Amino acid sequence: MWQTIGQPKIVDLLQRALDRGTLSHAYLLVGPPQSGKMTLALDLAMTLNCQAEKSHRPCLECASCRKIASRTHADVQVIGLNQNPLPEEGKEKTEVGIAQINAMLHSANLPPFEGQCRIYVIEEVGLLSLDAANRLLKTLEEPPPNVIFILLASNVRLVPATVVSRCQRLNLSRVGIGEIESELIRRWEVDPDKARLLARLSHGCPGWAIKAAQAQNLLLERQEKYQKMQALIGGDFNARFTAAAQLALQFSKKRETVYETLDSWLGWWRDLLMVKIGCSGDIVNIDILASLDEMGGTLKLAQIKTAIQNIQEAVEQLKLNANARLALEVLMLNLPRPALPAAVAISK
Repeated sequence: MWQTIGQPKIVDLLQRALDRGTLSHAYLLVGPPQSGKMTLALDLAMTLNCQAEKSHRPCLECASCRKIASRTHADVQVIGLNQNPLPEEGKEKTEVGIAQINAMLHSANLPPFEGQCRIYVIEEVGLLSLDAANRLLKTLEEPPPNVIFILLASNVRLVPATVVSRCQRLNLSRVGIGEIESELIRRWEVDPDKARLLARLSHGCPGWAIKAAQAQNLLLERQEKYQKMQALIGGDFNARFTAAAQLALQFSKKRETVYETLDSWLGWWRDLLMVKIGCSGDIVNIDILASLDEMGGTLKLAQIKTAIQNIQEAVEQLKLNANARLALEVLMLNLPRPALPAAVAISK
């Protein structure tokens, strides 16, 4: 049974290709982070190497399926940043180098060791160095027998067009909230209220919801981000500049953490907008509705809209390699301040 959630058309397409013996030598799976690309890749790998009857593949129980699931199968390799040689101290790993691709392609020319075929999954093909991408391209043009390459991409624009053209592209869509919620309850026995919250927070990406269900720290980190945002709204300029400096330092070490923080803030402001216009039923952060109601009473609709726009502009500036500290300081300066209670305003 395939473990992929919410991609029935793609699963059906691959299953029919398996039944007919018409699988492509290379697939490009495109979708948002944690939308199920890796799960789909491993599903296909298990189906190809499963030891059960053909009609029961993948069985998830045979030695081959278990090894692939735990990523210990000799003929199924995952290539990504985690397999990179360690970078210089204080620097973030940013690309998959040619040494990794050369090692992969060397083993690809060997016969399968314990399965029916060799399968290579590249976690984020957009992070290949130029030399690595060119080296991979040559192999995609003349692939060895009994080898399937599965390339994963969150942003297909980062993948060279020549690589894209030599793969069968499959686009993963975001999964419905209801389906994610029901799967969390059925497969992972998550409490229904928590499953409902996680499904909404996942933005259609089941991988995030599953990870959050198993790692309590993700929800705690989310709560801390919202508390920090609320504190900044009521904070003075010193607190805001300090926050900007901290975020800029994080950005210099690991950009993704800052993008995640800004994205969570954007979600908080979007929910605040929904509450302000009387659409509380459409908010994502259903567990903090009372807090949103309270904050909504202290801010004007125009302020909320401006805050959303300012965060979006800061993200765009960062992606364009603008000065991170300057972009974040401008964002902090432009955050709205709650309206003073009438009695206080009169006294001033």
